[in-house]
Amino acid sequence: MAQYTAEIVWQREGQDFLDNRYSRKHLLRFDGGVEVAGSSSPHVVPLPMSDAAAIDPEEAFVASLASCHMLWFLSIAAKQRFCVDRYQDSAVGVMAKNDQGKLAMTVVTLRPAVSFSGEKQPTRAQIEALHHEAHEACYIANSVKTEVRCEPVV
Repeated sequence: MAQYTAEIVWQREGQDFLDNRYSRKHLLRFDGGVEVAGSSSPHVVPLPMSDAAAIDPEEAFVASLASCHMLWFLSIAAKQRFCVDRYQDSAVGVMAKNDQGKLAMTVVTLRPAVSFSGEKQPTRAQIEALHHEAHEACYIANSVKTEVRCEPVV
């Protein structure tokens, strides 16, 4: 069994916390040493209490699904001897009320565009099968209740 960690750090820095108008900007620190600015989404907490330039949890959620899918796709394509030159995904998550009436990320749509080179070129059906297999293998997609859709850009 593997464990994955992230350290989240927020400090008040002299702000009047009790008026609920404090900055939501914080730091996301990962085990490899990468530090990323985080914040609440400006869609959830208005500016200037949010930082639009920072990564919010909703964006991180969508990115983790897209990244996991891509990594599985690349692995499966390599095993099937398809040479991937470029993979770009413009993923979108939708926040809405779920069946219990709670706000949730209800749909994440992946839109990967993949380019290949070499003599062995996949057909549209093979590309769709690669994405299906990647989706079935993705740890993150298997870990969430959210419907995760994949709409490859071919």
